[in-house]
Amino acid sequence: MTDINKFLSLDSYIEVLKSTSDPIFIYGMGDGCLKLLKIFNEYGIPSAGIFASDEFVRDKTFEGHKIHRLSDIEDQVEKFTIVLAFGAGYQELRDKIDSIEKKHLLFVPDMPVIGDGLFTKKYLRENFDKISEVYELLSDEQSKLCYEKLIEYKITGLLEPLRACESSPKENILGLGSDEIYVDLGAYTGDTISGFLETTGGNYKAIYAVEPDKRNFRKLSENTASLPGIKLINAAIGAEDGVTRVLKGGGRKIRRSDDGIEIEVRSVDSILGNSGCSYIKMDIEGEEKSALLGAEETIKKCSPKLNIAIYHRVGDLFELPLLVHKMNPSYKLYIRHYPYYPAWDTNLFALSEQICN
Repeated sequence: MTDINKFLSLDSYIEVLKSTSDPIFIYGMGDGCLKLLKIFNEYGIPSAGIFASDEFVRDKTFEGHKIHRLSDIEDQVEKFTIVLAFGAGYQELRDKIDSIEKKHLLFVPDMPVIGDGLFTKKYLRENFDKISEVYELLSDEQSKLCYEKLIEYKITGLLEPLRACESSPKENILGLGSDEIYVDLGAYTGDTISGFLETTGGNYKAIYAVEPDKRNFRKLSENTASLPGIKLINAAIGAEDGVTRVLKGGGRKIRRSDDGIEIEVRSVDSILGNSGCSYIKMDIEGEEKSALLGAEETIKKCSPKLNIAIYHRVGDLFELPLLVHKMNPSYKLYIRHYPYYPAWDTNLFALSEQICN
């Protein structure tokens, strides 16, 4: 990847939103809407209002804004632009968004889940050398296509390049087999363990499942009670053992906060001790870098297969692959994006022939 100009020549969604004379409506409420309102204020983008799906509007307001129905806006406004403010993982919801896109100009900004900053053209220029380095490290054409399309999407905010790089979640890119020692970081209630067992036909050597939230951990314990050879750890994952404070956000979201409750922090190297592992999955709300640092000894010694979420923070797309490569240059690196609006289900896979068990 040597031609930065093919990305700089794209129309960024920020440029389009700043220059359009059409009314701009935000679709959705919650944290995503708050982030968008902050971005609109920062870049001087006017908002004509907020709307939700017709079935969810009950004379509501959000941050002092009346919540409209899309059907009412369509009746009253001839032409307008829509900016999506939430994530859509279910096919039915993506289909609904696709149908809206056919009628209106729709942008889906790639806002980081954790932290500040946007993947703008300025950000691309500042980090292009690192981005290009990752591109050259990728081990197949699908990864390289995905990487370029993700950058195009992050700049334009359009769904077309995002759809162009989708892969099937059923692809067993790491070649997971029946003898894995699996470390699941962010085990939630056991859904990723279920997916792992489906891939391996229910066979494995051992499972370490780490989940920090007490309520999720109880459900995880119930859902995996019948599994032999599984060790459950109720702790957060970090670069080293210790304690931290977290603020529960509901569902999968548990984030560090000085105002939160105190919980234990463990590193992968500490959990495994002198034992090895063959597969590590980490999807831990922006703490992936810390988790990697806390697994450095294991990664260097055992070269376990890695499945790492690289979408939580704005720099994850290049910072995490470079960190993995620095720790263990023997890895072949792959990137896949699975169907999701925005690019929240984007993962780095790392595979080496030097795995130890």
